[in-house]
Amino acid sequence: MATLCRPAVSVPEHVITMEQTLELARSVHADHPQLELALRLIRNTGVEKRHLLRPIEETLRHPGFEERNAVYESEAKARVPAVIRQALEDAELRPADIDVIIYVSCTGFMMPSLTAWLINTMGFRTDARQVPIAQLGCAAGGAAINRAHDFCTAYPEANALIVACEFCSLCYQPTDVNVGNLLSNGLFGDGIAAAVVRGKGGHGVELERNGAYLVPETEDWIAYDIRSTGFHFKLDKRVPGTMEPLAPALKELAGLHGWDAASLDFYIIHAGGPRILDDLSKYLGVAPEAFRFSRATLTEYGNIASAVVLDALRRMFEEGGAEHTARGLLAGFGPGITAEMTLGRWSIPDGPSPAQRN
Repeated sequence: MATLCRPAVSVPEHVITMEQTLELARSVHADHPQLELALRLIRNTGVEKRHLLRPIEETLRHPGFEERNAVYESEAKARVPAVIRQALEDAELRPADIDVIIYVSCTGFMMPSLTAWLINTMGFRTDARQVPIAQLGCAAGGAAINRAHDFCTAYPEANALIVACEFCSLCYQPTDVNVGNLLSNGLFGDGIAAAVVRGKGGHGVELERNGAYLVPETEDWIAYDIRSTGFHFKLDKRVPGTMEPLAPALKELAGLHGWDAASLDFYIIHAGGPRILDDLSKYLGVAPEAFRFSRATLTEYGNIASAVVLDALRRMFEEGGAEHTARGLLAGFGPGITAEMTLGRWSIPDGPSPAQRN
């Protein structure tokens, strides 16, 4: 059975706090007619600090999309390999053991994908499959886990590498003053994550079932408006309420597996914002504490897009994980509005065999 191993995560060295974010909003947008609304929304995110690729003075300047995308490529090449090496070490594998690389990112563009460069520079096999995913936004972390699960189900001896690289600060648009964009300026952070899904062996979450759900008629609620200046983030005010239609999809997936979504042992959820987690707690009927790993990511790193799910899982590993065979749910949410969902059991080395499980 495919096992999602311990993720490795890295964030850049430049830090911006909540108070600094609020002060910048006040100074940069002093005459904005909805400034107080934007400030309140930013405060309500609960994001205490975020990590940025560049110092804030550079982040606030817009040198043009061409230069920003060049920064995306150079910084990805400089920072991603170390995260991959740690993830491989944690999974006790070498680059040559990887059969597919699933690379997810929505904050820059490369063709060929970074996967080609990784194969050429890090010792991956030249017959390794490449699966770049660029347009699922924050849901791509969950989608990457699911596609790795699918691959390892089709090829039980295979190993998959997941890489999420998100430099959200490169999408800052100083001239875009709609409230949704101002909120995003105080919510999103930069981060890189990687994890291995092993077809055989490994320690972590044994993946048992996955699924997806798209909320009808919501494809324009989270989107990019692509202009000469790059990616302009569009966020509809209805997005925070999407857990009401998504919670039934989570319940249905669990029910198909014979599980009750309200009584699982752990939850690794994409933290788009505190309202998402609060509503999911309400509509699933689980205690708010169940989402503590996701909240910690949001508080300490902000929304790091597709990397959130992997960072929340990393935090669970650092806490010591769960009992062998503990049941859990992983889910990523993003544009569409799309949910990518996974069910699995915690697995530790030398635990009971599948026949001995409850």
